Amino acid sequence: MMTLLYKEIRLAAHPTSIVFAFLGCLVLVPAYPYSVIFMFGCLAPYITFLNARETNDAWYTAILPVTKRESVLGKCLLIVSVQIFQLLFSIPFAFLRNALNIENNPVGLDATLAWYGFGLIVYAVFDLVFFPTFYKSGYKAGRSFIWASIPMVVLMIAVEAVAHIPELAWLDSYQPKYLLMQLPILAVGILCYTVFLLLAYHMSIKHFNKVDL
Repeated sequence: MMTLLYKEIRLAAHPTSIVFAFLGCLVLVPAYPYSVIFMFGCLAPYITFLNARETNDAWYTAILPVTKRESVLGKCLLIVSVQIFQLLFSIPFAFLRNALNIENNPVGLDATLAWYGFGLIVYAVFDLVFFPTFYKSGYKAGRSFIWASIPMVVLMIAVEAVAHIPELAWLDSYQPKYLLMQLPILAVGILCYTVFLLLAYHMSIKHFNKVDL
């Protein structure tokens, strides 16, 4: 498994995707739509798969002693690593923002526990559409990104909108009692990300096995 991931990082991952992984630090920006951070995490698969297509990665991987299942697994591991690293990397900056007493983000939702839960759901839905759609052909990254971007954009707008609904103001709060109320959203996000990614992985294998390389 680690060998597959190492190969993807060294040979398939576009440098821009690695840069995107560090953009979790944008939660420190005072007035910024933080859901855009999720968009960068979803751009990483598109750019990586596009780069892999242009460098004939599918052909190269086909001549290696790996199966199609392992080829899909390698790509999934790479994208999961980028997305999870991005969220984990943002955590110290979220704490720093709170320590500096920066005012609540006027644009939308702050980097609360609920925000992280919503972020995982955005990633989950995007990956569920992107991976299986891409592996129907093994090279149409652009079309796959467009289809996956539709629910991604809708969810991003929803994430920013909840902060402006008075009844849901607790989602935008760092107060301990409200953070406890946000824990179920984080748990749902983790569950969705895990289940949807496994589903996307198995659907992708099923589609890719039908592709003639």
